[in-house]
Amino acid sequence: MSENLLTIQDLKVYFDVKGGLLKRTVAHVKAVDGVNLEIKKGEILGLVGESGCGKTTVGRAILRLLEPTSGAVYFNGNDILNLHRSQLKPLRHDMQIVFQDPFSSLDPRSRIGEIIAEGLRVHGVKDADERRQRVLETLKLVGMNETHMRRFPHEFSGGQRQRIGIARALVLNPSFIVLDEPVSALDVSIQSQVLNLLKDLQKALNLTMLFIAHDMSVVEHVCDRVAVMYLGKVVEISSREELFRNPQHPYTQALMSAIPIPNPKIKRERIILQGDVPSPLNPPKACRFHTRCREAIAMCSEVDPILEDLGNHHFCSCHLRQPTN
Repeated sequence: MSENLLTIQDLKVYFDVKGGLLKRTVAHVKAVDGVNLEIKKGEILGLVGESGCGKTTVGRAILRLLEPTSGAVYFNGNDILNLHRSQLKPLRHDMQIVFQDPFSSLDPRSRIGEIIAEGLRVHGVKDADERRQRVLETLKLVGMNETHMRRFPHEFSGGQRQRIGIARALVLNPSFIVLDEPVSALDVSIQSQVLNLLKDLQKALNLTMLFIAHDMSVVEHVCDRVAVMYLGKVVEISSREELFRNPQHPYTQALMSAIPIPNPKIKRERIILQGDVPSPLNPPKACRFHTRCREAIAMCSEVDPILEDLGNHHFCSCHLRQPTN
């Protein structure tokens, strides 16, 4: 695999909680608390976890749609968190996002051709004929045609709207795309079409993608490597094959146990996690998962585990999992 396109180091995103008559900051919601990730050129990295674990916040912080509290994000070797807002524009055409909701992410008052061409106008493509030609080429890439350019978003199905969202991201020829749960709002029959489209586009255009999801079966179909998040931290990273064959972290094992098996003769032990996800306003000390872990020992509530390589580039942060020498 080639070198890293994106490197994330100790990324933290805290949101202030105001209180009192003077509305002073009294606490912080630790949405993302020290995430380290590497995304290699040409790969799809899956980022999975329960709702509220910080997946979407990571994706938006990478693009600086949210301002990180601290950390570093290197894109092609440049730390984009140290750039002034005015310096970000040249990077925007190279880093795009596809939003989760294909209904609210499109302007209902604009025609599809105008929506997709907006990025071209912003980035200096002044010739109307050139913009139209590039929009048409991009629509064809996602399985649509010229007649769709004149329609409004309400005239399309959910799957078609998501294709439009993908086209809007692709029209600037980016090298990196954040996919924020791009199929979770779609019917299952449409999900497979969009997932296959993304795989085809990734291979054809050599795209690098961060695929944010909570559905493990979707991640297994699309991603090359997978990172598992829990309450603002990454607890396990591995190749897709290794992770689904041999999950190590107890939280990952619980997620895997919820995946349906299309064979009634095969039974899998279902791991039911006790209690609710703790609040990121006051996360548990040390290992954040120890309050729900059936394997927890005394050390888990006293010492924060580090993300260690167990072998074969399989990283896990758990006191009960030791590297093989």
